[in-house]
Amino acid sequence: MTSNNSSSVLFECIQCGECCNGIGGTYVDDNKIKEIADFLKISKNELKEKYLILSSENRYMIACGSNNKCIFFKENCTIHPVKPRMCREWPFIPAVVKEPENWEYMSQACPGINNKADITEVKKTTVESLKNTRPEKELKKIF
Repeated sequence: MTSNNSSSVLFECIQCGECCNGIGGTYVDDNKIKEIADFLKISKNELKEKYLILSSENRYMIACGSNNKCIFFKENCTIHPVKPRMCREWPFIPAVVKEPENWEYMSQACPGINNKADITEVKKTTVESLKNTRPEKELKKIF
């Protein structure tokens, strides 16, 4: 997530990779699969075989490596220019709008999150941020 003046008071990414821990359901659709495969200069099938897993809902999501982090996290994100929407949105995600206490919970794992921030400002910034990554019809379902 690139910080602007408003969001940098709430969050400043230190690129620690804590948000890349565990299987968090980082889903990828066919367009994102193609985009990542093209970026890595491999086929979509090779990407699926080596780097993705199928969820119980039969949707592709990014696998974890042996270190329990996203398979694309080494010392940093190796697919940063084409990373999935969930990664681009962090920590300004829909769950913060739906249940603001998630901000505090997320701050326990992410040292870049200001857990003393005014939750009204967090929700406002989250809504504005999501407008940059989600279509309007999807936003209506969230809010």
